[in-house]
Amino acid sequence: MAMTASQVRRDGGHIAYEVHGDGPLVVLAHGMGENRASFRHLVPLLVAAGHRVASVDVRGHGESSVGWPSYAPAEVGADLLAVVRDLDAGPAVLVGSSSAAAAVVFAATDAPELVSGIVQIGAFVGQPKLNPLLRVAMGAVLRSARLFGMFHNTLFPVHRPADDAAYRRSMVANLREPGRMAATRGVIAPVEPHWTTRAPQVRQPVLVLMGARDPDFPDPGAEARAARRLFRVAEARMIEEAGHYPHADRPQATADELVGFLAVCAGA
Repeated sequence: MAMTASQVRRDGGHIAYEVHGDGPLVVLAHGMGENRASFRHLVPLLVAAGHRVASVDVRGHGESSVGWPSYAPAEVGADLLAVVRDLDAGPAVLVGSSSAAAAVVFAATDAPELVSGIVQIGAFVGQPKLNPLLRVAMGAVLRSARLFGMFHNTLFPVHRPADDAAYRRSMVANLREPGRMAATRGVIAPVEPHWTTRAPQVRQPVLVLMGARDPDFPDPGAEARAARRLFRVAEARMIEEAGHYPHADRPQATADELVGFLAVCAGA
């Protein structure tokens, strides 16, 4: 599968991304601590379905630069729009996983002419409620690449890719680079406005995807429905036997949902 690696300059650094395939553009953005290889099993399926797919390293992650003054979702959303402009291929469907699910909402409302639809995978409608012990544990996780890798391992409760261990070793090695853990903390730091206040302004079609076994939520289905209700035109779908990263542990099931949604966006 042919791939083109590139980067786009932004005020404060650069955003790395890679592009596969031809056709209507889909832009993929990963969650905290990960990198664009999170979508390594989903990309070939979308390319085979006739799409041009850009996988982005969120600011401070992967091969994107560190030291940004802000890692807020609105800034990450602006980075995704910069990629669309750099490719001169809009409008695009933006897919955001976990923390990046907030970013695609800001992008859709800031530049609606560049966005034909958005997908939220594992979106957090509210701040997770942690007891004091878990709060301390999560604080330690967000300051240690090794501990983050251990935490990441728990987010695959049913299935995991065959290359999961190799991916995680590479991810942890990247997080050990200076500034990477600060970026990981930055993309989930509480900030206003919260994406939920922008959701009613989204005019494009929205798809909310959630792993039915996502351990980050007491009730994944309820979280998905709560997200769906915030938008004007949205639907929520559950990926059975999937954890927090259904595009990694159930890529075909995730692709099946996405391809149908992408067709809707193309005709919108």
